[in-house]
Amino acid sequence: MEAHGVGLRRVLVLSFCVAGIWSAYIYQGFLQETLSTKRFGPDGKRFEHLSFLNLAQNVVCLIWSYIMIKLWSSGSNGGAPWWTYWSAGITNTIGPAMGIEALKYISYPAQVLAKSSKMIPVMLMGTLVYGIRYTFPEYLCTLLVAGGVSIFALLKTSSKTISKLAHPNAPLGYGLCFLNLAFDGFTNATQDSISARYPKTSAWNIMLGMNLWGTIYNMIYMFGWPQASGFEAVQFCKQHPEAAWDIFLYCLCGAVGQNFIFLTISRFGSLANTTITTTRKFVSIVVSSLLSGNPLSTKQWGCVFMVFSGLSYQIYLKWKKSQRLQKKRKPM
Repeated sequence: MEAHGVGLRRVLVLSFCVAGIWSAYIYQGFLQETLSTKRFGPDGKRFEHLSFLNLAQNVVCLIWSYIMIKLWSSGSNGGAPWWTYWSAGITNTIGPAMGIEALKYISYPAQVLAKSSKMIPVMLMGTLVYGIRYTFPEYLCTLLVAGGVSIFALLKTSSKTISKLAHPNAPLGYGLCFLNLAFDGFTNATQDSISARYPKTSAWNIMLGMNLWGTIYNMIYMFGWPQASGFEAVQFCKQHPEAAWDIFLYCLCGAVGQNFIFLTISRFGSLANTTITTTRKFVSIVVSSLLSGNPLSTKQWGCVFMVFSGLSYQIYLKWKKSQRLQKKRKPM
């Protein structure tokens, strides 16, 4: 009976995590798309300074992580010093900025799909630089994802979707997304290296360090000289309070979503988190298609299913690998 109660609690906590991640990031995606395509006020102006979203997100997450550390951390725990994140902070500033800028040139579903193909540069770098050999199923996953994204990019986008973009340019949009993935790869590798050197570093410490440097770099970029774009972004928000409110909600969703991701990883592991976030991306595309007026053709939906079939198969392979490792650890 006690085991049944423990199992029920785990199911309820997992359901809570899924609901939190899905609601926070799906709504954040909706706001991101709104800010990149909507015309605000009677003058019908677009919010052109999308990089400002990264600065706002950094500031909110910096404050949020500081509060969480003060609430839950018990003094100094031997974590990584704040200055160790300076290099990861650079790539974590440039990468997401490129991903958001891509929304000026391609639709939100196309951006989500392109950014879901993170395994492609990882495997490419692993094979060419480090000589890593992957299994046939792993290559099959990559082929499905790469093929789905490539075909989706080559298919004609609906005129309704194109009319909402600030500067339609598919090659540039996809190029920015793949550069975003490359920078993300370096950021993740650096974070792993820091965690290995300082094992007692908490998720909140990482969040604080990354967003501290992100705030510094973005402040220099957005406000470092008299004609910098940050001043125009602030002026736009003063003239269009609706845009300022959307930006605030966008940042809040990111901070809340991070909470649920940390909770998921701590309670259920990274594989469960990967599964939840991958399915969330698929739901984001469906929501964008239905609510934001980005209709996809039958062939485009086929590409979406092709990409997420590859991602689902990759998750299954990771699960099988973890099961084999668990069996090896068990005493004979």
